[in-house]
Amino acid sequence: MTRPLPEAVISPAAPPRAASSPGWLRWPSAVLRTARPRQWPKNLLVFAAPLAGTSLGRPDGLGYALVAAIAFCAASVAVYMVNDVVDADRDRRHPVKRNRPIAAGELPKAHAVAVAAVCIIGALSAGFAIHTPLLSVIVGAYVASSVLYSLVLKHIPVIELVFVASGFVLRALGGAAATRVPPSGWFLLVCSLGALLVATAKRYTEMAVLGPDAIRHRPSMRWYRPSALRLAQRLIAAAMIISYVLWAVGEHRGWIRGWHLASAIPLAGTLARFDHLTAEATAKPVEDLLARDTTMVVLEMMWLLMFVGGLWELVQ
Repeated sequence: MTRPLPEAVISPAAPPRAASSPGWLRWPSAVLRTARPRQWPKNLLVFAAPLAGTSLGRPDGLGYALVAAIAFCAASVAVYMVNDVVDADRDRRHPVKRNRPIAAGELPKAHAVAVAAVCIIGALSAGFAIHTPLLSVIVGAYVASSVLYSLVLKHIPVIELVFVASGFVLRALGGAAATRVPPSGWFLLVCSLGALLVATAKRYTEMAVLGPDAIRHRPSMRWYRPSALRLAQRLIAAAMIISYVLWAVGEHRGWIRGWHLASAIPLAGTLARFDHLTAEATAKPVEDLLARDTTMVVLEMMWLLMFVGGLWELVQ
């Protein structure tokens, strides 16, 4: 059940936050906050393909993967800048997003667009710098789809969820391209389902926090129902676990197969904990639930250690 917030919390006339930094730090501080550095760890998905493929691919693959991560960090900063410029009016009606620098009037829109342009140029240059034009193509696809989402597609139900999820998958594909490790079909399916799970959970938590006012903030919300989003989230989680298990069963080496099958247990626990946390009406970003809840972090580390443990045989 949704819980509408008090009118004072969602007032569209929220004033900008008082600047607490020295004058010379206000502009860089506003740029940094708009760049959302807390979101940058999601760009570590570029290492997913090499990890799943148990190979760094080309010589010095780790260095190439780091270049891909930096490229996606720059690209995501550009996307955040454009998104906040487009959404400034709606963000002012949100209990948390109204404090974003552009919505609060701390960062001029023209400055944000200029920063975005510089970041896009840098991100697109990365692939050519490491002689992997495909990385630049994937980064370009990420930027183009994200900007298209911000301008148009975010208002189309279901389609907007797919495009949010595609950003995560493109990061994984970028890492595969940079290291030249071909991604498997099961790998792409698990990544896609995980990304769609996060996108669906984001919409549910927005509805739970904003209640009827969610439609004013995001018009596509008029087509969603909390119960349907919850059901979709659970079905996607179940499909993700099944796909992960099928991928593990397909491993040819007995040691790896056993460890990866066992790692499905903490992965299932992680998804169950995530389901519990998103059931609560909270204005915290979904990403914070993944990275700042102690139980979640413990389960995630258990999964990672067991997953890597399955690769031990390969490094002997």
